Amino acid sequence: MEFDLVSIWTHMNIFVKVITIGMLGMSVWSFYVIFERVLTFGAASQQNLRYVQQLGEYLRQHRVADAHTAAKSMTKSPVARVMESGLGALTQGREALTKSGPSDVGNFDLVDSVNRALERVKERETSDLRKGLPFLATVASSTPFIGLLGTVIGIINAFQLLKGGGTIDTIGPAIAEALIATAVGLGVAIIAAMAFNYFTARVEKFVVDLNDVSSEFVDYVLKEGR
Repeated sequence: MEFDLVSIWTHMNIFVKVITIGMLGMSVWSFYVIFERVLTFGAASQQNLRYVQQLGEYLRQHRVADAHTAAKSMTKSPVARVMESGLGALTQGREALTKSGPSDVGNFDLVDSVNRALERVKERETSDLRKGLPFLATVASSTPFIGLLGTVIGIINAFQLLKGGGTIDTIGPAIAEALIATAVGLGVAIIAAMAFNYFTARVEKFVVDLNDVSSEFVDYVLKEGR
């Protein structure tokens, strides 16, 4: 028997085949997550930069309505979505302070209202940015062990053939399928681990940006109230 991949796959133990197919399926889904996150983070970075530049100019000119409108148009920017909530809370809060409702309980803290609006959306945006990353972490941590399981099964099969007086032609494929299971598991895990670490670092940078812009906006609201 020849030691090529087709021959090895043809004679591979059914359990090792199932394990290998499962790991390949996890790798395909991992590549989908990686591709989707690359596109999402790329668009988010571009719109974040564009909106932050616009926001600074609008706030210097006290054009809150324009900043709010611009935030609504930047649908792929986490910073814009957070600021849309904060600017909306500021606008609504200013209107509320000029009116009395049927059950008016007096003035409220506008800064606290804006801050709570920002925090709510920041939590949601951070969760959205981490979408798919738990799967990559699971793949990175589990596929080496899944591959090892395939290896163990392959080695057991090789020992059974050896016990029956097998030669290198019969034992070799069993050992080869064991090594292939290990190689597939490690390959999938390495790719997933590298992607997870890279995207985690990107998420942390996004979170820093969200916190910085939110903090600066709260400072703006405080100064406007003086």
